[in-house]
Amino acid sequence: VAFVLRWYLQWAEAAHCEPGRGSALRFWSESVSSRPRKAWQLDLWAQAIRWYLEWLERIKSEQPVMSSDISLKERVSASVHRVGARRGLAVRTRKTYAGWAGCYAHWCGSVERIMNESYAREWLGWLVRERQVAFATQKQALNALAFFFKDVCCRKEVDLRSGVKQARRRVRVPIVLSPDEVDKLLQQMRGNYLLPAQSMYGTGLRLKELMGLRVKDLDLERDQLVIRAGKGDEDRVTVLPSILIEPLEKHLQKIRVLYDLDRATGLAGVSMPGALGRKYPKAGKQWSWFWVFPAASTGIARKARWKRRYHILDKVFQRHIRAAGQRAQLNKRVTPHVLRHCFATHLL
Repeated sequence: VAFVLRWYLQWAEAAHCEPGRGSALRFWSESVSSRPRKAWQLDLWAQAIRWYLEWLERIKSEQPVMSSDISLKERVSASVHRVGARRGLAVRTRKTYAGWAGCYAHWCGSVERIMNESYAREWLGWLVRERQVAFATQKQALNALAFFFKDVCCRKEVDLRSGVKQARRRVRVPIVLSPDEVDKLLQQMRGNYLLPAQSMYGTGLRLKELMGLRVKDLDLERDQLVIRAGKGDEDRVTVLPSILIEPLEKHLQKIRVLYDLDRATGLAGVSMPGALGRKYPKAGKQWSWFWVFPAASTGIARKARWKRRYHILDKVFQRHIRAAGQRAQLNKRVTPHVLRHCFATHLL
């Protein structure tokens, strides 16, 4: 694969041709089919050039800037991000995959190396030897390259594991607080961050799931809540402790005032998941879609120029949890995910 791509690109440079379908056909007729070749060679070379041309066309359609104006790393990252969006990957997953694919492209330095899976295996081993990455980090990079080769480059079969040095998998004991330590932590939570912390401990939600809760996800009459598009993009139902019912009812009354204020001031509706915002443009202004834990202030939408209200930021909540742990003088590393571990452990 790398040989024929290098051959084609060198030929295109010597012939002063831009890489593309036209120059590829000319290269094939003048340099490949003009001499007797074995059938397996022709099949392999044709497949490699076809992969490259499909990838090139995809990049050109996604990035309307001349290829000389952007780096190879940026082109690869952009292609992974765009294809990931079409495949329905989460935003964070797209950013992660695009970042790893861009790092791989920068390490390779040329298109023919990028398309060669042997360089991909070498890079995965290099991450362990030189960068000393953890097992989970190497696996994340492997998943990113698998997506790049299979979904972006349309490679049906690719081997990225053979001969690759695997990072040693470390077994870590999760941090769990005792019930007394949880009480001390919650007593130190302040302002609007106490109820989210109590809800996380009482339901075992992940941080992203907690922040993304909508009013319609709460079923207070049946003491349960629904998690939409959780890990693996799956929905599930979990328990809602009865001790949280009354605080949540009062909280909903409080944020209803905030919701009414947003509607009265003409503020844009909350952001909607996936394509629902385009399908139902007015749904973001409905009470049922309002955040359970909205931010106190409004912000500018990323892809538009209007203001809207978002939920409490993940990093802000994490910072409040850590600060509460320090005030409680807990000698453990306290994060929001620790409350999830505590939920499972104390439930057992």
